[in-house]
Amino acid sequence: MAEKETIISPSLLSCDFSRLADELKALEEAGLKWAHLDVMDGKFVPNITFGPPVIKSMRKECNLFFDCHLMIEQPERYITEFADAGADLICIHAESTNHLERAVAAIVEAGAKPAIALNPATPLESIKYLIPQLYMVLIMSVNPGFGGQKYIPFCTDKVRDLKAMITEQKADTLIQLDGGVTIDNCRELVEAGADVLVSGSAFFKFPPYAERHKLFIERCAGK
Repeated sequence: MAEKETIISPSLLSCDFSRLADELKALEEAGLKWAHLDVMDGKFVPNITFGPPVIKSMRKECNLFFDCHLMIEQPERYITEFADAGADLICIHAESTNHLERAVAAIVEAGAKPAIALNPATPLESIKYLIPQLYMVLIMSVNPGFGGQKYIPFCTDKVRDLKAMITEQKADTLIQLDGGVTIDNCRELVEAGADVLVSGSAFFKFPPYAERHKLFIERCAGK
């Protein structure tokens, strides 16, 4: 069986916001399928980024799959707004709500694909029983809130353990990795079990995007 191609989801946090529409179109033209949207509220993480109105504007500019990562407290308050704005996938942090299953169900009800993110030190056991309901689990391999951080090594073992958990439950849940992902470590992460890799500065700082995307895919495949 042929090896499944890794999905690269560039983090728009590292793009040129003064040319956001052009950046989205450039990603599409380069063959990218996904875009990672980091939403920060200044409470769950220190920074503040953007919300539903900006995503709604982005949605008009492209057909990319919007992989929307909510780094916000009590995300269940805004799930409908993000889905209506055009988020295809809504990822909430296990640490951000007291009622995780209810929030996951609300994402599905809103018409988006459900995902849960885990901070580096958060154990996989916290989502064990939810895995069959999830389209994706995001393993944070840096502490969230800032771009350009170095990869935390123990997260590779965490990906392996998550992959084993998914396999044991006979689920088809995707594994996404976000933080410190580079050309140099992407193959190791795919071998550990990652299906989707988020890359910010390691992607956007190396145009043209078509060539960077091609290089990521080749390295992920061990070429």
